[in-house]
Amino acid sequence: MKKNSFSSIENIINIAKMGGMFILVDDEKRENEGDLIISTSDCNSKNINFMAKYGRGLICLALDSAQAKKLNLTLMSPINESRNKTAFTVSIEARKGITTGISAMDRAKTIKIASKKNVNKKEIVSPGHVFPIIAKDGGVLVRAGHTEASVDISKLAKKNNSAVICEIMNENGTMAKGQELFNFAEKHKLKIGKIEDLIAYRLKKEKLIRLKKQSDIKVKNQKYKIRIYENLLDGSEHFALIKGNIKKGTIPRVRVISSNV
Repeated sequence: MKKNSFSSIENIINIAKMGGMFILVDDEKRENEGDLIISTSDCNSKNINFMAKYGRGLICLALDSAQAKKLNLTLMSPINESRNKTAFTVSIEARKGITTGISAMDRAKTIKIASKKNVNKKEIVSPGHVFPIIAKDGGVLVRAGHTEASVDISKLAKKNNSAVICEIMNENGTMAKGQELFNFAEKHKLKIGKIEDLIAYRLKKEKLIRLKKQSDIKVKNQKYKIRIYENLLDGSEHFALIKGNIKKGTIPRVRVISSNV
């Protein structure tokens, strides 16, 4: 990797598809930090040990809301007053197949069980040594955090809807930023991607609205078509009033009104 060069999101997705670990950084105005990330599909004790030894931050299990519901996870605090509203749940542990729960092997085992598609909530107990975080529905398009980004990449790579993440710290205990992250990536032969690029990628690639209803109406004896579109991120509705036929490839006149209907 060239110094100070970010990898494309396509490259990061391919790394995830191949079972690799990578780094994602958030906006300079947010945390301005980098996290080590790997899909739970590919996580093992070696990865956990690497994160603990070299990442040095808190090793967390990022889950989508559906998986968290399967596990019956409750939030660590009913009132979230943390700076970035990170949705930590109660800590967890595998009910069987582990010892004290803290070893790399034990944590990998807990993560594997908790991230199974057919998991039963009785397979885990609380408290434990693995710290789940619930990603916002809609991912980085709703919240531009490492939690959402890691789950988004895992989904785009067609892996589990979950990932293991760990903040990267310097040897002196400070958070690695900027050039320090590039030095870390070069040393450990890892690629770095930007969450803002993931946001742009999703906006470009995904259809974020759907046609919900349509009908013909008359307004002052004029015929119109009315279409109701639903925003797939927040469920909000948008109305389009159309007169005449819109031909493909043409750009019609559009008037946008922002108001309660």
